[in-house]
Amino acid sequence: MSENHLTNLIAYVCEVRGDGMDARITEQYTTNLPMLTIGNDEMLAGGIGSYVVVRQARISLLALVSKIWEKDHFTHGTRQSERFIALIPVGEIDAENRFIRGVRQFPTPGAQVYAVGLNEINAIFSKFSDYRFFVGQLASHKEYHVSLDPRTFFGRHFAIIGQSGAGKSWAVTSIIQNAIKAMPHAHIIMLDLHGEYCWKDSNGHLQSAFAEDQVNYIDATAMEMPYWLMTYAELVDLFIDRYDPGSSMQKSYMREIIQQLKRKEAKRIGLTSVTVDTPIYFSLMELYKQFKAANEEMKEFGKVHGALFGQFDEFMIRMQSRFNDVRYDFLLKPKKFTSSESMAGILRQIVGGGDHKANITVVDLSSVPVGVRPAVCSQIGRLVYEFNYWNPKRREFPITLICEEAHAYIPREQGGQFEGTKKMMERIAKEGRKYGVSIGVVSQRPTELSETMLAQCSSFICLRTTNPEDQAYIKGLVPDAEGDLTDILTSLGRGEALVLGEATPLPMRVQIYRPNPEPKSNDVDYFTHWQDGLDYLDVDEIVNLWRTQTRR
Repeated sequence: MSENHLTNLIAYVCEVRGDGMDARITEQYTTNLPMLTIGNDEMLAGGIGSYVVVRQARISLLALVSKIWEKDHFTHGTRQSERFIALIPVGEIDAENRFIRGVRQFPTPGAQVYAVGLNEINAIFSKFSDYRFFVGQLASHKEYHVSLDPRTFFGRHFAIIGQSGAGKSWAVTSIIQNAIKAMPHAHIIMLDLHGEYCWKDSNGHLQSAFAEDQVNYIDATAMEMPYWLMTYAELVDLFIDRYDPGSSMQKSYMREIIQQLKRKEAKRIGLTSVTVDTPIYFSLMELYKQFKAANEEMKEFGKVHGALFGQFDEFMIRMQSRFNDVRYDFLLKPKKFTSSESMAGILRQIVGGGDHKANITVVDLSSVPVGVRPAVCSQIGRLVYEFNYWNPKRREFPITLICEEAHAYIPREQGGQFEGTKKMMERIAKEGRKYGVSIGVVSQRPTELSETMLAQCSSFICLRTTNPEDQAYIKGLVPDAEGDLTDILTSLGRGEALVLGEATPLPMRVQIYRPNPEPKSNDVDYFTHWQDGLDYLDVDEIVNLWRTQTRR
């Protein structure tokens, strides 16, 4: 951007700090309506959210206006006002008009501040526009369509954060739709906890927020997620109460029996070595029988108790309760995947490489019991990670796993029933990038989400957030110089987001595109339905659906 192109001088820098600058608006633009025209653009000089260029000698910085205020003073008894703006520097512009993130050299007071229009912004960010991964419109320039760097966004993990009703599902859907549009061979797996992205209508027909040829729908309960694919740690989470005084004995004996059963299966299929986590079939009923035999063992014609007599009473009660609970049938009583040879079919379904090849696989977990969701999410995440870990063409087949409501099964707290799931997801966040597996976390409570997960994310899409703790946490995630930008989180509209991180050329306030089609996430219309009401509600049907664990 040559000096000749910058003709809209609006201010002079009057104070420089390590995290920003203040500038005094020129007298011309201290009126009630300080409008200026750049090309075909009309804008307010120094408006909040607008961009400016700060020039001094060879220094050329791009900055964002974050605050505006006035100071009054009296001269010869007459009140006069001076207007100031606070600037957040976001990067430098080199001699060839290329934008570079970060600021190496700050100007001194007296530097000139110029307003920039749409043409200048397009010139600065042309490199990002070339990706064609457009996600929304710039709040300050509705004509400018924002494109992110998909290599960084998907390759280095991302987080979508915002309170309930801020438009998270809308943003997720829109981003995926535009990602597939820009990259037709994308591979995305979605953990859908509430049935928002694929659902069945009142006639039983499948509806989706994505085109039919792009989506592969999996009902986790109908699909079957067989127990024998679970790791030892996941099985412990499912069957053993970590706070039970006998849990150490239960875990040790379970490990021993599972290894025995898997060695037997490995011999049958020709595997030379096997560990307790090797994904091959073993009989859960045989595991139960081994525990029962040890728990009831008597020696010397029933006169002496065995070494483990009575040690597994609690374990067997817990295991029986899982067996008898129909909600766990898809996990504990598989009918289709009952052999080691069936594993390839499961993987084809999950990664979208089955009979119906698709860009996005939506795993509907809405009918899965809350208590077992963490184990299922962990299993899917681990299968995806291990799939690409052993995939010789992993670099040509990268996968992104999107975790909806991630705070529900990847919590910040240590220990507890979700520890196995948390460790698996954190492992993907820390190591997955090397093997072509990235994670996108979606949460309404970042303070309740694993710190490790958020620390590994390089890009953030922050929607409206009013909780002070969450605001402070988000502010701590971004560089100090950009921290003040998070002050606008409470004023964002629905579907409007503050986009931060490495995938964007600079922090931007963006109106995310309205997805088409939309997810099933709209708020219930209380006003309309309480006005009209229902003449009849079939309570017997509700009872039956409740008892059979069937959602419509």
